[in-house]
Amino acid sequence: MDYQDIKIVAPLIEECRNGSIKAQFRLYNQYSKAMYNLAYRMMNNREDAEDRLQEAFLECFRSIGTFRFESTFGAWLKRILINRCINELRKKRVDLVLYENLPENLVEEEPDAPYDTGRITRGIDQLPDGYRIILTLYLLEGYDHTEIAQILGISESTSKSQYSRAKDKLRAILSNN
Repeated sequence: MDYQDIKIVAPLIEECRNGSIKAQFRLYNQYSKAMYNLAYRMMNNREDAEDRLQEAFLECFRSIGTFRFESTFGAWLKRILINRCINELRKKRVDLVLYENLPENLVEEEPDAPYDTGRITRGIDQLPDGYRIILTLYLLEGYDHTEIAQILGISESTSKSQYSRAKDKLRAILSNN
């Protein structure tokens, strides 16, 4: 547990449990930008990201009494947000069916030329939703393949192969632009 999280966030959480709107507002201000960025990367749409962010904070404040400091508050909130995003994508019938038993490309190839972050971000935005979500969770959010498999309800090998395919697709997008 991060000492900073306990020192600063724990009193705010206790105030939220006691119904303090000001404490909720402070938690929102502290975490909303990072959570919005995650929601946007998953939803690939500003309005949907904003909606998922608001839903996640509403759920968080409704169930803040269940937060037990077994992880950081940010990790707990991030899990709520990711679940909200995935549920919405499934409702929209986005193809999150990830194919089993696909060969894994285990060879890591370095790109021929360096890319700027804006170009990479635009490339990620062009990925199919399933690829983009796995790439985001693994590469940008730091989840391992076991955690991604649990979150998405897929096998670990599927997460690995889809991550590999996402990187290949991103390389192709970047080389064509």
